[in-house]
Amino acid sequence: MGRAESRRTRQRGARRDERGGGGIRRFFTWRKLLGTLFVFCLLAMGGFYAVYLLVPVPTANAEAELQSNIYKYSDGTILARSGKVNRSNVGLEKIPDPVEKAFVAAENKTFYEDSGVDLKGTARGMVNTVTGQGKQGGSTITQQYVKNYYLDQSQTVTRKLKELVISLKVDQRKSKDEILEGYLNTSYYGRGAYGIQAAAQAYYRVDSDKLTVPQGAYLAALLQAPSQYDWTSASPAARKLVLERWNYVLDNMVEENWLDPAARKSMVFPEPQAPKAAPGMEGQTGYLVDAANQELMRQGVKEEDIRAGGWTITLTVDKKRQKELVEAVGEQLEDRLDRKGDEVDANVQAGATSVDPKTGHVVALYGGVGATEHWLSNATRRDYQPASTFKPLVFASALENSAKTQDGRRIGVNTRYDGTSKRPVKGGDTPFAPENLGDVSYGPVTVQRAMNLSINSVFAQMIVDVGPGKVKKTALDLGLKDGDAFVESPSMSLGTMGASTWDMAGAYATLDNHGKKVTPTIVKAAEHQARTVRPADPIGAQVVSRETADTVTSVLTGVVREGSGRAASSYAYQAAGKTGTSENNKSAWFAGYTPELATVVALFGEDEKGGQVTLTGTANSGRANGGGFPARIWADYTLDALGGSGARFDLDVVEYGDGQPEAGTGTPSASTSPSPSPSDTPDDEPSSTPSSSAPTSRAPVTSSPPVTPPSPSTGSPSPSPSTSASTPGTDGGSGFDPETGSSPQDGARIRP
Repeated sequence: MGRAESRRTRQRGARRDERGGGGIRRFFTWRKLLGTLFVFCLLAMGGFYAVYLLVPVPTANAEAELQSNIYKYSDGTILARSGKVNRSNVGLEKIPDPVEKAFVAAENKTFYEDSGVDLKGTARGMVNTVTGQGKQGGSTITQQYVKNYYLDQSQTVTRKLKELVISLKVDQRKSKDEILEGYLNTSYYGRGAYGIQAAAQAYYRVDSDKLTVPQGAYLAALLQAPSQYDWTSASPAARKLVLERWNYVLDNMVEENWLDPAARKSMVFPEPQAPKAAPGMEGQTGYLVDAANQELMRQGVKEEDIRAGGWTITLTVDKKRQKELVEAVGEQLEDRLDRKGDEVDANVQAGATSVDPKTGHVVALYGGVGATEHWLSNATRRDYQPASTFKPLVFASALENSAKTQDGRRIGVNTRYDGTSKRPVKGGDTPFAPENLGDVSYGPVTVQRAMNLSINSVFAQMIVDVGPGKVKKTALDLGLKDGDAFVESPSMSLGTMGASTWDMAGAYATLDNHGKKVTPTIVKAAEHQARTVRPADPIGAQVVSRETADTVTSVLTGVVREGSGRAASSYAYQAAGKTGTSENNKSAWFAGYTPELATVVALFGEDEKGGQVTLTGTANSGRANGGGFPARIWADYTLDALGGSGARFDLDVVEYGDGQPEAGTGTPSASTSPSPSPSDTPDDEPSSTPSSSAPTSRAPVTSSPPVTPPSPSTGSPSPSPSTSASTPGTDGGSGFDPETGSSPQDGARIRP
């Protein structure tokens, strides 16, 4: 082939290339490209559909279901918040509608119309994630809810794809209100607050239902950058961004016709309050929280349900009275102890429970030095004996059962018993001959005087006369709890069973309430998103007659006015009460009440291993006794708690007893000195001279007269702070007042 022919061949090839586009052009035709794109879309749609079918809506993640419990005082102020996550879910009915709309305006104006996803925003987020450009917004409220509630906060393509699929499914299965509620309760607002309720408290100290529109708009604005937008810590530049975002939210609300333009113009930025650490469990808080939890469990709430959180629990505790009880213990006891330098002082534990006898509400409780230091609550523990504070219950049972003495006399206030020390009880199945403190014998004494002086031999005989079984039943009816140590025997008269200040406060409150059962309660209400618990009425049936309860009250006013409880007396109130100290001074009690308040205070000797030890020598005061520190704590607290109300008892008493000595009694034991020294007097009691003649006694009255200062006795020297050792089954101490250096015979310590 010549050159001309070769040239023509090349030219024909070039023309073919021009007409056909060459090899590459032949391969990438428009028709093929469109077909390929169509196939790709079909595959993508098929793949997405497969993913849609394969990816289920998972259960909530663990973090999303964690909530805190909120504990409140009776006035609604926050006592404590427990739980790892500061969250308390609320329904939309607890969130004002305009506040809900503020969040929609801030995050997703099309929320009520969209299908739950923003494809453009999601695609942009996925691209930025793949290219390493960080987080990207644009997700709908549904998507954010899904991320918070079902997934985690990781930034991966896989997680975003799951978010998209689950959001579509959630939007189909749940209503918009359900999604919005979940979103508001799972979002993080800064300051450790998860959910709108926690945020409302953290920033404005109000519950979610009290939020205003401007406040709601600020909380909605926070979600974009919680830490950066916290007004109290934000830089000037950040504050400018906060205001811009806040205005943006409100303007969007106006645009969507969710906010009146005129109202919008009048709104001023609501500066949040400074951050405040959530209350912990230190001090008395832990004791109060534990007592509330225990009561909820008694009401049928499972412990695991309480631990799961989400409860708002309002206690009956009065914030002011709680503070006054803590201060009374501090001033009358803790300030006088040397816990670091004195072994006895280091072992002293105090507990107290105060109850409103008309409502049964526990208005104050003292559990110990601090729940983080001594977790076992001294207010509710039952491992110590209540000692002679049990004696009024013995007398109550005698009255209620119309009991008679061994020689057939009806037992009443004026019934005389033999107060001889170590006198064997008569008529009992179990031999028992209790010793009075110091082995002092008193001869024939009325029940009133025996209660004033807490004479062991009298009440040991009385419990046999009534019947130990009947006495136990009365005690259980009044509120004490049964147990292995609650043995039906004459020794029960000395309070040898276990009891707590809570139990004894309930029993004494029942007497105060004219015999209608008072079951102390510390939970006013407990609300959860899934349920509400309303405790049973603390005021129950008539468990002893009014006449029985009022007669016991009348007798116990004499104990405060003339007997071992004189340190609790005051011109400012009328009080009834009883002291008690258990064997070897291991516990010391004062249980007392006014017409408006029943309070029991106790001290316990407990070593570092939890063993029971003596209280003798507490604050260098010699023998511990219920008429000492417990009575003074009681008086200090009661004086402040009542605020000078001066209410008087309204009593309907019965008067039994023929005033004649019991057969076989007469003069004191020959071995007894006719005038015992102060150190020989009953443990908690003022000194008294035993006599063969009937001593004077206070007759019961329908309405007890105002307390007047008792006349000081004369002729008896002041005792030494150091007194004789304890004898088994005896009550109290010498009555020596370590604060004033005086004894009851020197004149009662009257509170102004």
